[in-house]
Amino acid sequence: MINLNGTLQEETQFNLSIKNRGYQFGDALFETFKVVHGKILFLEDHYFRLMASMRILRMEIPMEFTMEFLQEEVLKTVQANNLSNGTARVRFTVDRGEGGKYTPLHKNINYNVVAEPLLTPFYSIDRDKSYEVDLFKDYYVAPGLLSTLKTNNKVINVLGSIYAQENQLQNCLLMNTEKQVVEALNGNLFLVKGDKIKSPPLQDGCLKGVMRKQIIELLLNMGDYEFSEASISPFELQKADELFVTNVITGIQPITKYRKKTFGTTIASLLVEKLNVKIRLS
Repeated sequence: MINLNGTLQEETQFNLSIKNRGYQFGDALFETFKVVHGKILFLEDHYFRLMASMRILRMEIPMEFTMEFLQEEVLKTVQANNLSNGTARVRFTVDRGEGGKYTPLHKNINYNVVAEPLLTPFYSIDRDKSYEVDLFKDYYVAPGLLSTLKTNNKVINVLGSIYAQENQLQNCLLMNTEKQVVEALNGNLFLVKGDKIKSPPLQDGCLKGVMRKQIIELLLNMGDYEFSEASISPFELQKADELFVTNVITGIQPITKYRKKTFGTTIASLLVEKLNVKIRLS
């Protein structure tokens, strides 16, 4: 079942107009939630990111778009797909509907919600799993505010994913036009060297990730490591002790190999334990 503007429909009955602005121009935003046994993880962070992103894109936020409304629409969709007692991945998309060329004809906001099952409720790391990455250098991310948003403009991520598949890689790292490493195809990047851990700053063009925020908070509260938001050059990658990618669905994914360098998973494993404790206590 798909939730279109609050109305549940069978997927076979769902039709998206070719005039939809999200389809025609990428004039849309989305949030991806992980829902465990009817609980939306990090709901507040998702909600405030969505509201801030809509303001940046000059979307007129409907009065009913409260946190409670968002929660209700997500859980309604989860329940309609018989996933309330399991784990679900939910995508909540907002767009400006139909009409106009580059300039919209109206300020109406549409939304749709889709849900699919996930296997694991909490986060874990498979230490025996190989996870090899390389740089994707065909195209570059533009540094700046728009690159931090989860919009429907993800063509670089699509091309990078095809490149990874063609080269038997599990992921690729993206660079910005200043040749700084900003993120992975599907999440934020963290680099560990000794007791120092860093992640690219938002101004470099990385996604303003919800899981990125959780990991930064954990690192700042641990006190055993020096964390900084700082640019990462490609030359630093092979000198690192650990590299890992973060997103809400997977949690933390350690990178085990970049070119000829292999990496450990000690810090990533420690953070996963602390992340699961945080979720249970929240």
